[in-house]
Amino acid sequence: MSRAVTIRDVARAANVSISTVSRVLNSPSMVKEEKRTKVEEAIQTLGFSPNQMARGLLKKETGGLGVILPYVGGEFFSEFLTSVDKAAQEQGMFLMISTSHRNTEAMKMVLKNMRSRVDGVMIMASDGTPDMLKSIMKGPGPIVFVNTNTSDLDGLETVNFDNFSGAYMATEHLIKLNHKRIAMLKGPEFSFDACERLRGYRRALMDHGIELDHELELPGDFTPEAGYLAARSILDINPRPTAIFGANDQSTIALMSVLRNLEISIPEDISVVGFDDIPAARYAAPPLTSVKVPIWEIGETAIQRLIHLIREKDSPKEHHTHPVELIERESTAYCP
Repeated sequence: MSRAVTIRDVARAANVSISTVSRVLNSPSMVKEEKRTKVEEAIQTLGFSPNQMARGLLKKETGGLGVILPYVGGEFFSEFLTSVDKAAQEQGMFLMISTSHRNTEAMKMVLKNMRSRVDGVMIMASDGTPDMLKSIMKGPGPIVFVNTNTSDLDGLETVNFDNFSGAYMATEHLIKLNHKRIAMLKGPEFSFDACERLRGYRRALMDHGIELDHELELPGDFTPEAGYLAARSILDINPRPTAIFGANDQSTIALMSVLRNLEISIPEDISVVGFDDIPAARYAAPPLTSVKVPIWEIGETAIQRLIHLIREKDSPKEHHTHPVELIERESTAYCP
């Protein structure tokens, strides 16, 4: 008895992704004519019958997964979206992606628009308060929260990474290099990951007997512009810090660029550590020591858990926290 033709067979024959085949079956107008024609020809040649689609209609399933992010710019989110898209395609699912712009009302509107279009949602709400999270709990299907503080709420599925330990490691690395005046370029004030990184920085200083100096805590918001402004403000600090821990790589690399233009050598004059270990960190001048976040693994875990919750309705919720590691490069050196 011959094997039934699957959506994966159609995708292979048409030389397109599984998600493209799914879109042709569900929303053909969303697919370019050239690809749609290839898929339709493959369906006819192989004699594919979309039983999976029919079963989905009976179960009121769409085959879609919602992904809501604060924003989608920068290398971190680019790599993250690549990982979740690959994980979804492997399960024959497609993504509907939107941004919340760190706003509760925008989040509610996005969820409302996704209702009936997706079977579940993955949400990254690093600025989410308990009240905000409660207000969006009734989403379209199961919800998996990524890099979100859900400590005050029960019964939520979460996939996080260890921001606190990463910041502690970065700061301790500089302390072990004999640095005492360590500045920090912070992230957004109410962001969960930024607050955890600030907490890790402060704890490392206190544990090593270094008094906190809030003049060394420079405001930031994860943008290159914040790095530019921080580099300028460092010149006004007396005595000048010998090391800087940046709360993310994007702003830290911008800070390094400005310091070089001001003829401040890295690491001879100031050692610098970042956070995220985006690809650009390896090619910075000099290559940036950074806390590596397992972006790919986090995306895969979140999508796998979301699909599991969709298919296993009564499955218990789980909490996953991915470890991070410090990648040492040439931007840090011993402070004489």
